[in-house]
Amino acid sequence: MIIDLNTISLPQRQSYLQHAIGPRPICFASTIDKEGNVNLSPFSFFNLFSITPPIVIFSPSRRGRDNSTKHSFENVLEVPEVVINIVDYEMVQQVSLASCEFPKGVNEFIKAGFTEMPATRLQPPMVKESKVKLECKVIEVKPLGTQGGAGNLVICEVMIMHIDESILNDIGMIDQPKLNHVARLGGDWYCRVNASNLFRVTKPNIKIGIGIDQLPENIRHSKILTGNHLGQLGNVYEMPTIDPAFYDETLKHIFQYYAINPDEMENELHVYAKTLLENEKIQEAWQVLLAV
Repeated sequence: MIIDLNTISLPQRQSYLQHAIGPRPICFASTIDKEGNVNLSPFSFFNLFSITPPIVIFSPSRRGRDNSTKHSFENVLEVPEVVINIVDYEMVQQVSLASCEFPKGVNEFIKAGFTEMPATRLQPPMVKESKVKLECKVIEVKPLGTQGGAGNLVICEVMIMHIDESILNDIGMIDQPKLNHVARLGGDWYCRVNASNLFRVTKPNIKIGIGIDQLPENIRHSKILTGNHLGQLGNVYEMPTIDPAFYDETLKHIFQYYAINPDEMENELHVYAKTLLENEKIQEAWQVLLAV
């Protein structure tokens, strides 16, 4: 299926893109107008773009049905400040309620049942219930068009972070499983990030991985190992060699029962290596694969 986005309707385009591109973090933005009216609204076109300076960007797009603009967008043009409150699972239903298009001047803190908390440097209040709050100054607003669905990039510099101590580890850093993030998908779909679906991927360091192309042919063309497994094996910075001191009971068992059939033995070795890789035991998996 090939889709030319210029030939389909705006709702179709939105549906395809928002279902395909995700999960998207949620910017729960608190803003204020020059009269002091507070607005609180979520946006899933949002992310982190720089550490120095610390820059985040969110986009309150023009409405597709009538090309009108959102109160948050109008507010940051009047008062270039925003508090971005990070959304977790415990507050997601209230956040969704705050997305209703209430008339201008209606305080979504009250409608959605959130507690206003004064910011330290900004006029817009923070959401007390949010476990991470970012006080930001707006440094630029960049329109991407004038038609319905066009985004408006609100480029913000993070000045102050507020972090609930309940999500910190013993060295004062954020413990990822404790944050219980949620993120937007397409339509009514969200996803929840908790300990049961978190996993680690070892990032390459200053040493360059050897690459999948350097793996032995029998490993590279394995019918058992997937691209993810090959990626783990190719992320070592030098080709491993057989360690004579390596001993493994399962490996010993494979040699005992499958030695008479080399093809079956290689298959069993790859199955065992797969298990090791899925438990992040990269060096052990290499020793098993090199045993052939």
